[in-house]
Amino acid sequence: MTPGPRIAVLIAGAALAQAAQAENAIDLVRPDAPELAAHGQYVVGVRTLTFTDEDRIDVVNTTAEGTPPVAPREITVEAFYPAAEGTEPGGTYDAILRDGMTSVTLTGMAARDAAPAEGSFPLVVISHGYPGNRFLMAHMGENLASKGYVAVSVDHPDSTYSDLGAFASTLVNRPVDQAFVVESMAALDDDLGAITDAERTGVVGYSMGGYGALIFGGAGVTEAAVTRTEPERFVPPQRLLARNQAGSAEHAALVDPRVKALVAIGPWGRNTDFWDAEGLATLEKPLLLVAGGADDVSEYDSIREIFEETSGTNRHLLTFEGANHNAAAPMPAPAEAWEVSDALGRAPFDHYADAVWDNVRMNNILQHFATVFLDLHLKGDETRAGYLDLVETAEDGTWSTGEDGTPDADHTYWTGFPNRTAMKLRFEARQAE
Repeated sequence: MTPGPRIAVLIAGAALAQAAQAENAIDLVRPDAPELAAHGQYVVGVRTLTFTDEDRIDVVNTTAEGTPPVAPREITVEAFYPAAEGTEPGGTYDAILRDGMTSVTLTGMAARDAAPAEGSFPLVVISHGYPGNRFLMAHMGENLASKGYVAVSVDHPDSTYSDLGAFASTLVNRPVDQAFVVESMAALDDDLGAITDAERTGVVGYSMGGYGALIFGGAGVTEAAVTRTEPERFVPPQRLLARNQAGSAEHAALVDPRVKALVAIGPWGRNTDFWDAEGLATLEKPLLLVAGGADDVSEYDSIREIFEETSGTNRHLLTFEGANHNAAAPMPAPAEAWEVSDALGRAPFDHYADAVWDNVRMNNILQHFATVFLDLHLKGDETRAGYLDLVETAEDGTWSTGEDGTPDADHTYWTGFPNRTAMKLRFEARQAE
């Protein structure tokens, strides 16, 4: 039986959608994306680098007694950067899915090992969750690099899909990894190092990456977190978490004056009392918090506590109403993630996707606000401040423009968002006290 015209169109549309999905594109920008989600003026290059911290405390192999061992800690990063004029854009990434086994190919706009552009560009460190890997937010790396940043997305040992170790290692090492990557990028003596300005550094962290960013930025953990005895997975041996404790000399030494801004997406920790108001108040870096209003992992109410209690800095909170813990950060689920994984016994789709929001839309909104925030604080672009002066609830804004698109006096819709596209978003601000 021959399908009717409408059925044939639907079948053709589904086939095209499947073909597009099979490409696993990470560089999509929707036609209704906010203004600054668009790619910037630079073609993007990408390199894979490995840095080794020769004498890191080996948390996984530390026992209850004796001197904690040290071992080399190798950290692999994907470095995205503005590429030289004439570079042909486009390339692929070989990545691993959440199940730790399935290989996938991602496509993006970056050209592998391209020569860097001329100039000097701020550094941004991108830090994934537990578990995750350096490709989970590669969309952000590419997008920022196209706008004149060197964006370095990190594989954190003991915390990736294919190298998943004790959670205690992540608790101790995450901010130390971030600090080490900044130092390693600052010390590069090649052509990429020549264009990297580590004196203007930002950190973007998701979930445990957000936990690390807050500690690295100055919010030391509590004494209660250091001395707790349960649950066991939250207890690093021999009080090794003390190096991240508020008021300790080690934590004070960790905080880097080169870091000028933090973006923490669904940061974990306040829900389990790793911070209190006193410890969070010591953070002085400008802070953009991003959260799903239904986050049940880091818990939305706890993220709001971080927002209220980081009283030592100017901070903002962007909320995706109805979204869970996957709000904004993860790339679109690769096609292979739609299939059941033997290792997990389920499809890993839910590790990437949200039940309410489209990934590409969330990615684009995050790219917009991250661009605004980092341009303001790392590049000193004061024209970006207007993009942060918004009515709190987007739906309370009024769209009112002339025929030529010029805003009328009563126009209060979110700056940079096309009409009707800022639905179910909330943006709040607090000043340092």
